[in-house]
Amino acid sequence: MPFRVRFDCLWCGTDWVTRGPDDLEGWALLCPTCLGKAGTNPFLRGRLRAALAGRSGAGERAPAGVAAGPSASGVTAGRGPGRSASRASAAASPPVATAFPDDWFLRRGAFERGAIHDAAWAAELDVVTRWLDEQPLAGRIDEPAAGVGFFSPLIASKGELHASDPDGAALDRARDRLVAHRLLAHLHVADPWAARAPAEPPADALVASFLLGRVRGAGLDPAAASYRARLRPGGRLAAVELLPDAAGGPPPGVAWTWHDPTRLEAAITRAGFAVRDARPTGRFFLVVAADAT
Repeated sequence: MPFRVRFDCLWCGTDWVTRGPDDLEGWALLCPTCLGKAGTNPFLRGRLRAALAGRSGAGERAPAGVAAGPSASGVTAGRGPGRSASRASAAASPPVATAFPDDWFLRRGAFERGAIHDAAWAAELDVVTRWLDEQPLAGRIDEPAAGVGFFSPLIASKGELHASDPDGAALDRARDRLVAHRLLAHLHVADPWAARAPAEPPADALVASFLLGRVRGAGLDPAAASYRARLRPGGRLAAVELLPDAAGGPPPGVAWTWHDPTRLEAAITRAGFAVRDARPTGRFFLVVAADAT
């Protein structure tokens, strides 16, 4: 990734201006605060490694004001529909729930809940990120309801990512995020519960974040079955869901059902999975890893 004098931090979104071309922040595209947390976060640690390699291997320093966007090498996020196609498809589809915004993940603006809450939230989000990084994800990886792609760069670094969401504008943000990391992915507007096309091969892994909470109790079994139908035997499911915390729930206006973890795990088992790991991260999140039988 090229050096940038000014950028929005890839992790927290802070607008940052570097002091000179030797600043690691400009190579990592991380503010000093986030760069300082690289020892405990796999994503941040990866950005630090890339920054060190980029700075040491640069033949010449980038001039001030390097523009953001895709590099001259032509690396793009996806072979699916472009921005205009995504927006046109979304406009033609029935209204859908808006994807969770970056500010929700990062507890900014309207989603700030105070220093203690926000620090606890950020710590647990780091736990979720590390947990995803530890999953044996490889080959073709499906990410339905990818939204703004908060986890997509991490997933795309492990295999061939096929990310979808009914919200085309959210996928535009996911595309920008992937391009910033010089990662390839297939992005397309789609219903997260749509059946796999007959010509489409089953996935080797599926990452579903904050998706089962969008269905009511009676819909758990069909939802879990749709996960299984996308995967080959032995494929890994990695699911991230919300625990019932009043301050840590979904954005306002998003219809949500908090499922009892035991019932959720039972539905996944009935769908044809062997659950390998199911546990809360603390107060806010539940993670489930299961293999398709």
